[in-house]
Amino acid sequence: MTEISAAKFKQECLAILDSVGPEGIIITKRGKPVAKLLPIEKTGRSLIGKFKGKMRIKGNILSTGTRWDAES
Repeated sequence: MTEISAAKFKQECLAILDSVGPEGIIITKRGKPVAKLLPIEKTGRSLIGKFKGKMRIKGNILSTGTRWDAES
C-alpha cells in the first residue's frame, strides 16, 4: 500500500484523487499513519452480471407458494 505525507497530499491532492488505486493510500503525519484514502466502490453498471454462474434459482420466484382464488 502506498504511503504519502500529509504535506505532499495537500500539495498534490487533486492529482492523487485521480490516481488512487483500489488498495488505497495511507496518509502520514510525521511518519505516523493518520488516514487512509480509499476509492468509492463502483455501483450500478459494474454490478450487472457480477454473480452470473454463482447463483441458482430454485422454484418459481414469482410465486408466494400459496394457492388462491380471486373469485372467493
